[in-house]
Amino acid sequence: MKFSQMEYKRPELAKMQAEMRMHLDKFKAAQTAQEAMDAYIAYDDYMCKEVDQFADLAYIRKSLDTTNQFYKDEVDFWDETWPELKGDMKAFIATILSTPFRKELEAEWGNVMFINAEIELKTFKPEIVEDLQAENALTTEYEELKASAQIPFDGKTLTLEEFGPYHENPDRAVRKAAREAVAGWYLHNGEKFDGIFDKLVAVRTKIAKTLGYDNFVQLGYYRMGRNCYDAGDVAKFREGIAQYIVPLVERFKKETASRIGVDQIKLYDNFFNYPDGNPMPKGTADEIMAHGRKMYKEMSPDTADFIDVLIDNELFDVITRPGKSGGGYCSYLAAYGLPFIFANFNGTAGDVDVLTHEVGHALAAYEARNTKPSVMAEYSADTAEIHSMAMEFFAWPWMEGFFGDQTEKYYDSHLSGSVNFLPYGTMVDEFQHWIYENHSATPAERNAHWQVLEAKYRPYLDQSDMPFYQDGRWWQNQLHIYQYPFYYIDYVLAGVVALNFWAENQKDKKAAWDKYMKLLRAAGTKTFLGLVEEADLPTPFKSENIGIIADAVTAWLDNRK
Repeated sequence: MKFSQMEYKRPELAKMQAEMRMHLDKFKAAQTAQEAMDAYIAYDDYMCKEVDQFADLAYIRKSLDTTNQFYKDEVDFWDETWPELKGDMKAFIATILSTPFRKELEAEWGNVMFINAEIELKTFKPEIVEDLQAENALTTEYEELKASAQIPFDGKTLTLEEFGPYHENPDRAVRKAAREAVAGWYLHNGEKFDGIFDKLVAVRTKIAKTLGYDNFVQLGYYRMGRNCYDAGDVAKFREGIAQYIVPLVERFKKETASRIGVDQIKLYDNFFNYPDGNPMPKGTADEIMAHGRKMYKEMSPDTADFIDVLIDNELFDVITRPGKSGGGYCSYLAAYGLPFIFANFNGTAGDVDVLTHEVGHALAAYEARNTKPSVMAEYSADTAEIHSMAMEFFAWPWMEGFFGDQTEKYYDSHLSGSVNFLPYGTMVDEFQHWIYENHSATPAERNAHWQVLEAKYRPYLDQSDMPFYQDGRWWQNQLHIYQYPFYYIDYVLAGVVALNFWAENQKDKKAAWDKYMKLLRAAGTKTFLGLVEEADLPTPFKSENIGIIADAVTAWLDNRK
């Protein structure tokens, strides 16, 4: 079914709760393991087709046009409704964990869903419903504030997303002016951003304490479904990034400074790599999409039919326009077994990344569409980002069709950019740990700590003479800090694993692809570390493995000079 033909309707809260309780009663009344499994599958089908489906449609359509009052109202409804439903959802989870047929269910479905269920129960009590509603409203307020940006620049009025090409402009003065224009808008709205975040930290801390935690950190880990590592493991991983990757990025940046003819990398040089400009995709958005279809038709039988399904059913929305939310994502419409890709093309190489990164997410969702129950098709965020980041590298052989004579520049900038991201993503994670461990910190103290982390993870970057940036406020641009706490380290963990796939792909393309598809098809049946082991890849939690990746990247870049 085409996306435009998918019907949205608002369910009634009382009817949803009654339906959920009816399925729960059937599960409780089961006399055999098979009856229990049938009752749970029926509940799962209902939630996918009559609850998740409509909520996802509302959120997608609101992000397509944040000025659409109908879908703004629907998102408000869901922001208030999800916390109300959580009590019934948790009741079902508790019953599954205590069922006399648990042993038989684990034998049929594996134990990961039960481990995850035990974690999920630690994230909710009925007493926090109103606080969850307040949290949802605040994250929506942040999204709407960013989407409202209309910034005069270069004789135009631009959204934040539309500044992308200016940040990569060959003229250094233009790059600086673009950064200053964005900073001016953030400074003008600074009290709003600080106010939203003050309230978010306060409400998340209150929720955590109501649930019995000292602060939000452990609750944040449980919300992310961490089921095979903890904050201690992540701290060691961060130090591995600081030890092996930060020096490598410093080397890249020194080479870039020399290449573009500057003494030191300023903030506005951070995404500029070549004196004649960064690699830019050729052609219109339609032409980029057409080559994307060709790429996936040729890549493998696994992707050939899949890409036709996506494009023919209007499951991409990639054109930037006023009122559209920023960023990009892949959502999943369970009732139809179809993913949906949202992005904002801006004329940079990032447009091609949408056709690799987000399609990696979409392929994983599509491959798991028939997995029952649906919870076994749901992978943790760290695993999901392996799907997307590794696909970026598997797409390399088709880059000439996007970049033409700039393809070699694309390879270098993509690989170095993937590595350059790792310290930044790690910095975001360490910042969030500090925020929630120091939840009484003032806005000025938060900004000061961001500056401390800048010196640790991005020592090469000169932000002097750039108000807003040198004041340590740039973190306000990072939506994950507001909307998805503790998510960002997943990109870093997955980035390291994806670089393992890249290294494998240099040696044996078929073997690397087979490992990738094996990881995809396992979906949510294994933990993150279990999937990494299944793909016969090294764990990222050992610092020496991060060092091996750093050496492999260095060797590849050196050999191309």
